[in-house]
Amino acid sequence: MKPLIGVTSSMEVDQSHYSVTNRNIKAILKAGGVPVMLPYLLEDEDIGQIAGEIDGLYATGGYDIDPTLFGEEPHPKLGTIIPGRDTFEMKLIKKLIEMGKPILGVCRGCQILNIAAGGDMYQDIYAQTDWELLQHTQKAPLEHGSHFVKVLKGSLLHQLTDSEKLRINSWHHQANRSVPSSFQVSAKASDGVVEAIESKAHSFVLGVQWHPEGMTDEASSKIYQGFIAACAEYKRKNK
Repeated sequence: MKPLIGVTSSMEVDQSHYSVTNRNIKAILKAGGVPVMLPYLLEDEDIGQIAGEIDGLYATGGYDIDPTLFGEEPHPKLGTIIPGRDTFEMKLIKKLIEMGKPILGVCRGCQILNIAAGGDMYQDIYAQTDWELLQHTQKAPLEHGSHFVKVLKGSLLHQLTDSEKLRINSWHHQANRSVPSSFQVSAKASDGVVEAIESKAHSFVLGVQWHPEGMTDEASSKIYQGFIAACAEYKRKNK
């Protein structure tokens, strides 16, 4: 059987409905997984049950993250936050890391992964850095690779893509700042902005700041293929 992939969902401030872009669903399906959209569960027992059922977690993009989760108060440039999403994803990610299950985070998913693991982030890179930055919210279609990132040689991301330089899209104003000692930065933009992080202690816990689900290049496909392969391997060994 194909691995079951939990997919995090977005919500508007009125909290009337959940949503996941079809690009994310198609990326999981194309790579060979079965995607299941996850609601925001807050009870530890419910989160534990979900963690036990899924073979891997795909943390998607979305709104900003509550800065109180990493010891800060809101910056004037902070955007919309959905507290229920933050709480649910923090708890679920911590549980999956504890269980050793594969995790792939994109954009916001990369950030919440870092926060859950003990890192911190910029609430707004343009307001909280004192050097010149690239355009990180591109004015081009999502499938367009607007800038490059340098990939750490020997990292999981390097192994997946077989490349030390990737052309990526960019759609964010927040970014990871520091990562915990159990993680490493595996890609940076030319302006120094962190573009990918990964666990040094797990076989597949990876976050990328861009949106590979919106691109059509081979490297993006390889990221999803590697993620689903890791989920399938975990399922084979543990169920």
